[in-house]
Amino acid sequence: MTETDTSIVLYGGKGGVGKTTCAAAHALARSRSGARTLVVSTDPAHSLGDAFERELGPDPTEIRDSLAAVEVDPETGQEAYRGVVEALVAEFRSAGIRLDDADLERLFEAGLIPGGDEVAALEYVARYADADYDAVVFDTAPTGHTLRLLDLPDVLAETLGVAGDVQRRVRRTARAARSMVLGPAAYWGGGDDGDAVAALHDRIEAVGAILRDPERTGFRVVCTPERMAIAESERLVARLREAGVPVDSLVVNRVFTNPDDCDCDRCRRDERRHADRLAAVEAGFDLPVRRVPELPGESQGLAALERVADAL
Repeated sequence: MTETDTSIVLYGGKGGVGKTTCAAAHALARSRSGARTLVVSTDPAHSLGDAFERELGPDPTEIRDSLAAVEVDPETGQEAYRGVVEALVAEFRSAGIRLDDADLERLFEAGLIPGGDEVAALEYVARYADADYDAVVFDTAPTGHTLRLLDLPDVLAETLGVAGDVQRRVRRTARAARSMVLGPAAYWGGGDDGDAVAALHDRIEAVGAILRDPERTGFRVVCTPERMAIAESERLVARLREAGVPVDSLVVNRVFTNPDDCDCDRCRRDERRHADRLAAVEAGFDLPVRRVPELPGESQGLAALERVADAL
């Protein structure tokens, strides 16, 4: 399977390098080829709607035939966390530990599950990875957020594992106490169906497996032909590989090409500088390099995105 065949593509990199434009253009290109495509922004500071010049929300909005877009609602992560806290509180109450609504709020605010924005992003990966789309493209947050997102499945698996152990111990204690009064009837209806902790644990583990599956997922690191962006891309590629996330290519955005062959000093200087940086990128990265030319004017709207799509 080649990088263009993966059903899930994530775009990430330093803030301000054009991840949203590239993700939107890639999704547009996939839909143009006939693939039913969804593009999802997981960046808390959403700009995907601006790229398409459309109002977007937490549910898919149709952009054109075969293309829909969505912006992650951070409340989704908080809802998943609240479900875990409520499940634990229910077990405590069943064991005779008195907890009121104020106690529940304190548990919720204590931050058992870290990273509301990242948890929400993982929830959207889980929600749409196996949905009725041929391709799902993610416009991720800047590098720091993205690395936390990639670390989160392991962090949550450990946290939820501990929460599940606590829940099971409390459940066993409550059943033992009830059995002293009710006998075997204490165990009737005591199955684990609908266990919010175990369900979220399994869901998060499944997302972690998806993000590391090269048959399904490809990560594209976006940079501009500037030293700081290239250096951050080197660190991001290394970190992605450490995490086992398949990196399929490097996208160098806003490359100056001097299409009119202008002879002024500034154009010649920028053309040489970008050519030198591209040569350094191609020598320094063992990845396919995609070049996206600098576009005149704003890179918003379908017409502008179509021009970017041709390079992706």
